[in-house]
Amino acid sequence: MDGSTDAASRHASEGAPRHVAVIMDGNGRWAEARGLPRAEGHRRGLEALRRTIAAADAAGIRFFTVYSFSSENWRRPTGEVSALLSLLRRFVRADTAEMHANNVRIRYIGSRDGLDHDIKALLAESEALTARNTGLTLVVAFNYGSRDEILRAAKSLVADAAAGRLAPEAVDEALFASRLDAGDVPDPDLVIRTSGEMRLSNFLLWQAAYSEFVFTPVWWPDFDGRHLEEALDEYRRRDRRFGGLSASGGRS
Repeated sequence: MDGSTDAASRHASEGAPRHVAVIMDGNGRWAEARGLPRAEGHRRGLEALRRTIAAADAAGIRFFTVYSFSSENWRRPTGEVSALLSLLRRFVRADTAEMHANNVRIRYIGSRDGLDHDIKALLAESEALTARNTGLTLVVAFNYGSRDEILRAAKSLVADAAAGRLAPEAVDEALFASRLDAGDVPDPDLVIRTSGEMRLSNFLLWQAAYSEFVFTPVWWPDFDGRHLEEALDEYRRRDRRFGGLSASGGRS
């Protein structure tokens, strides 16, 4: 890497959050507004994901988490669920090799209980292939619900305590967080939600306790690097206090 590239990389990462999480919302409404099948909206959403991962990497973001399929999404019409699963398979098969070549590490969070064998195998292979990569970490929330994640973490602690492997008084925030699906990934600094909706929808409830939030009216299929940079600019203007006083001594 030459000196000009180093300088550009330093500029890109200046003031960037370490971890950005995105609720990718609006695929169906994007398609319906254009008289297209909802499946086409999800396909175009996959294209938006590819370009936004590249933009996040270029911006110096170290961890990028995306909400791809919630545990509640199984309630959608069978055809739409099938289309979403097909896109997941396509993404893992077609994109893992390229991201591996770009030094991206891929992680998946969410329950794998009840998933088709081929999907579980694909997720495991994708993680194994990229496990040693040292660039951007892409965390894909699939079959994910934050309440379920928290409950599973609590059950694991209870089981250890019941078996005598853990003293109840030893449980603190750090230990509890370590039992979450990606306990070694830092909490998100910034959570972005597209489509104009303003709620977390059971996403990273524990981890987002002190995250900054940016809500954009842009539907996810239209989201790109420019919109990401707008969200990052908004983040840079925020005064993060974590319950304390601001740097200028203002109120919490």
